[in-house]
Amino acid sequence: MTIYLDYCSTTYVDPRVVKVMKPFFSKDFANPNSFHSFGLKASKVVDRARQSIAKILNCSPSEIIFTGCGTESCNLAIKGIAFSKGKGHIITSGVEHHAILDTVKWLEQQGFSVTILKPDKYGIILADQVKKAIRKDTILVSIMYANNEIGTIEPVKEIAKVCKARNILFHTDACQAGLLELDVKKLGVDLMTLNGSKIYGPKGIGLLYVKRGVRLTPLLHGGGQEEGRRSGTLNVPGIVGFAKALELVKKDKKESVRLTKLRDKLIKGVLKIPRTYLNGHPTKRLPKNASFTFLDIEGESILLRLDDKGIYASTGSACTSRQLKPSHVLTAVGISKNAAHGSLRFTLGKTTTAKDIGNVLKILPGIIEDLRKMSPVRLKGLR
Repeated sequence: MTIYLDYCSTTYVDPRVVKVMKPFFSKDFANPNSFHSFGLKASKVVDRARQSIAKILNCSPSEIIFTGCGTESCNLAIKGIAFSKGKGHIITSGVEHHAILDTVKWLEQQGFSVTILKPDKYGIILADQVKKAIRKDTILVSIMYANNEIGTIEPVKEIAKVCKARNILFHTDACQAGLLELDVKKLGVDLMTLNGSKIYGPKGIGLLYVKRGVRLTPLLHGGGQEEGRRSGTLNVPGIVGFAKALELVKKDKKESVRLTKLRDKLIKGVLKIPRTYLNGHPTKRLPKNASFTFLDIEGESILLRLDDKGIYASTGSACTSRQLKPSHVLTAVGISKNAAHGSLRFTLGKTTTAKDIGNVLKILPGIIEDLRKMSPVRLKGLR
């Protein structure tokens, strides 16, 4: 039995995506910046992919910058705006990915001012919080679209309206939001990060949407690709695969409904286990995310037991999965450090079936009961 429930960490590459990528590894391998017919052919392929993505995002193709990953896109958005302004105040939240938090902390060392907003117990950042935090010298607000650990979906449209009213640029990390609305005009965002490895596309490819007129200082200098905004030879297979993956995800209107039903079945079953809590918002959450805290035991111990049974989950973000520190997201929403060590994240995807969920619900309670019998810990509560 193999049950993969770590789709927020990464997805497999859809075979249809692999198929469209294959020619650009060894057959049509030319550099799209080369000025010959072979290179121009590759350039046209990149243009078509850019146009396909632009149609989905409802933006101009020229507003898309291809990058190496979501982390690079977040860095380009935040540092790019900061460097173009030279100084100022940046607002973000305590539940962001480290690609955001570590970037703003580094900028703070360079003389920029940073406000990190505290979420409510569900991980929500309210638009009114952002409004109150804005100062005369605020240059950028960056709040993620959907949380990678606890699955909470943030009110980005409302936050965008607050920023627009004050003429403040707004960036959102949308790497986990492939199943959600991605129309940048409806969302009202000025900058948005996406990557391929969360939507059944290849790893090593990301993008940053940058609204026309927004000035951005590049992080990389060299060949002047992407209109001088991101130098480096374009990853043609990755770009083609990214575009195809995004197209397939947006075409499949039923997948979100299917995953939501499976997610709810999993949540309902797991919460029958005593001293177990759901992390994140009960309804405003990603269709694929079910995150829990099990009191008195460690998430790593649960993972190892599940792994022995062929069930693969995580304790949180894959980027920090080997650290012994409790999740910064869980502690930000008020969960105690001791309790946070008992967190476990199940994230569902295309291969997940009702039978898989049933098997997890048969196996998990016994694991929790067994580990608690051995545990010397008895916590008073979640917070």
